Amino acid sequence: MELSQKITELKKKKNAVILAHYYQTPEIQDVADYVGDSLGLSQKVISSDADIIVFAGVHFMAETAKILNPTKKVLLPDLAAGCSLADSCPPDAFKKVIAAHPDHLVITYINCSAEIKAMSDLVCTSSNAEQIVNTVPREVPILFAPDKNLGKYIQKKTNREMLLWDGSCIVHEAFSFDKLMKLYQRYPGAKILAHPESESHILETANYVGSTAGMIRYVKEHPSHDYIVATEAGILHKMQQEVPDTLLIPAPAQEDNHCACSECAFMKLNTMEKLYDCLVHEYPQIDIPPSVQQKAIKPIIRMLELS
Repeated sequence: MELSQKITELKKKKNAVILAHYYQTPEIQDVADYVGDSLGLSQKVISSDADIIVFAGVHFMAETAKILNPTKKVLLPDLAAGCSLADSCPPDAFKKVIAAHPDHLVITYINCSAEIKAMSDLVCTSSNAEQIVNTVPREVPILFAPDKNLGKYIQKKTNREMLLWDGSCIVHEAFSFDKLMKLYQRYPGAKILAHPESESHILETANYVGSTAGMIRYVKEHPSHDYIVATEAGILHKMQQEVPDTLLIPAPAQEDNHCACSECAFMKLNTMEKLYDCLVHEYPQIDIPPSVQQKAIKPIIRMLELS
């Protein structure tokens, strides 16, 4: 019996649901019950009636699922699947910045730890960051963390200054502008799609800037074009399924690698074998202290209500 079939049978037996981010490997996406971006996954997890939630993604995503479902088992195939962006915002250091700016409303990008969410007034995703920032009265100063690139992009979109934490995602900062321009010369009719976690000089070249779900939606609405896609290459699997006759080209990274693209090593730590094993043993589990969970859920629920 193939591993995918074993996983499918096991999740039915245990009333488990598998959620996968677009950056997971194709075989994990194919076996998942739902594939999405951070906002879609957050919305999906809160409505789940499963006893076990298996989160094929990275640690902060599984934490968010546990925050929203404190009484359910939440499993992550590999606990080492972290996030460079989340790691760039240590709770002790962030607490000091908040204390130094007591008049600022704290908005954090969902790509952060449970401890950081617990210090926040609002949480946002790349899908709704502009919308969330616009709900705050303009006279109220904002501390935005942890992604400085997303923060700069939202500042430009909303025409308001924010105090930005100096964090970033190594995957989205890996794109080479020079290589991108050379690639564009080979495909001059292609449209460039970019994730707002990318640096400003990449965003300024893009025809469309948006979340992973937004990129897929854009391509579906304009399938006649060729596209150069500047986000983690895992998105191309789902995107190609939606537009099978459209040419999709991963934006090139600065480093020469096997895929000539930018991949998240943390996302790729999850494998089908680990997914199966975690279902069998119901381990590793995500546990969050109740005091942190109770504080962290409030800004997430506010975000979902505003979205």
